[in-house]
Amino acid sequence: MSTTERNAEGYDTEILLRRVLDLVNGAPKMPLSSTIRLERDEVVELLEEAVARMPEETRQARWLLKEREEYLATVQREAEEILNAARERAERIVQRTELVREAQRVGRRIVEEANAEARRMRHEAEDYCDQRLASFEIALERIVKAVAAGREKLRVAPLPEVAEGDQTADRPEPATGEVFFDQDQW
Repeated sequence: MSTTERNAEGYDTEILLRRVLDLVNGAPKMPLSSTIRLERDEVVELLEEAVARMPEETRQARWLLKEREEYLATVQREAEEILNAARERAERIVQRTELVREAQRVGRRIVEEANAEARRMRHEAEDYCDQRLASFEIALERIVKAVAAGREKLRVAPLPEVAEGDQTADRPEPATGEVFFDQDQW
């Protein structure tokens, strides 16, 4: 169908609709009433012919408008779903980020506490070792003094020679007047 034919059909439809309007406007009124009197069959016939002559583009345009409205509604629903999904995902990401930050903060605090505890324990261990070494030093000094005193005594009083059969020789007395006590002898 050419554009001229389509325009002619549109023009014919317009003429038919104007004829219906003229019929309604020029219809005689019923006596003693404000109601108009129309030939129903004539009006219906003109309207049906107008509908039949409507250009295809008008029908397609109506169909396209309806399709567009349905498509827009679908797209709007999809857009809302996408936005909701994006909001939920962003919220999860924020929560994860917050969790990561909190975990890092807790991790730093734990490491700091562990380092402080390790320093404290190292200082305590050093103090303990120093105390033990000091007590060993004191004990060793006493032992050294006792050994030195014992050696000094040995140098001062030599032991007399014991003859065989001499009972008193088992209990030697030093010449210095000091009594030497030998625990193995008594």
